[in-house]
Amino acid sequence: MSTLTEAASGYRTRHTLPLRVELVRQLKRRRTLIMGAVLALLPFVLLIAFAIGGDPSSRDGRITLMDTATASGANFAAVNLFVSAGFLLVIPVALFCGDTVASEASWSSLRYLLAAPVPRARLLWSKLAVALGLSLAAMILLPLVALAAGTAAYGWGPLQIPTGGALDTGTAAARLAVTVAYIFVSQLVTAGLAFWLSTRTDAPLGAVGGAVGLTIVGNVLDAVTALGHWRDFLPAHWQFAWADAVQPRPEWSGMIQGTAISVTYALVLFALAFRGFARKDVVS
Repeated sequence: MSTLTEAASGYRTRHTLPLRVELVRQLKRRRTLIMGAVLALLPFVLLIAFAIGGDPSSRDGRITLMDTATASGANFAAVNLFVSAGFLLVIPVALFCGDTVASEASWSSLRYLLAAPVPRARLLWSKLAVALGLSLAAMILLPLVALAAGTAAYGWGPLQIPTGGALDTGTAAARLAVTVAYIFVSQLVTAGLAFWLSTRTDAPLGAVGGAVGLTIVGNVLDAVTALGHWRDFLPAHWQFAWADAVQPRPEWSGMIQGTAISVTYALVLFALAFRGFARKDVVS
């Protein structure tokens, strides 16, 4: 009895399921390694495509960001973000946030974690923090590899802007960092959807697929111009607002509106996840 009393008196909620333990567990998983490999290989796939097809050029005479891909390493990194922000970078966010709780339920280990005892709120906070951290790491990995590969292939130089002018290397690096940060914030809605679904189902693929599917629906709705100003309330409507940051005179209004929309949706979804999981009868 004294041993149990001492153990109870020494119990600290913050010491249960430390972030480093959860991080190591997630880093060792095969899906994390595969996702990292896919993102790291994408720049090399584009390098091969440009080497085979030649320098990119627009058919209608307009110069776009894609047309400047081979101008410098910075341009190549920006193009990699452009081609992946709409869908590819959605996948790691949905995967890391949607698989985190549902996978424990599918393995029938969730109830044992809670019996450790790990408080439910602590369990969710640890898993959410690690999932968001891995999502951010994935978004940083892609432009870093692209910048290194692009610099090796096309040289280190200023970021050439399609509309004219250029940003020096220091400014370009800062603007690309802002771009990555905004893309991460814009994907918080997908993270919220995936995490909420992960607390509602025991099927990881259902949570991941549901989040990706709803994100695609948002993109489709944004393409419906008949919705008019209602599209302003769709997170997808602002997902490419980061392009305003890679201009000689950056425009921040679109990014501010996009950030407000994304954070609002995400906070609601995270709150629903915590509220629902606190009342859930965990039997898995």
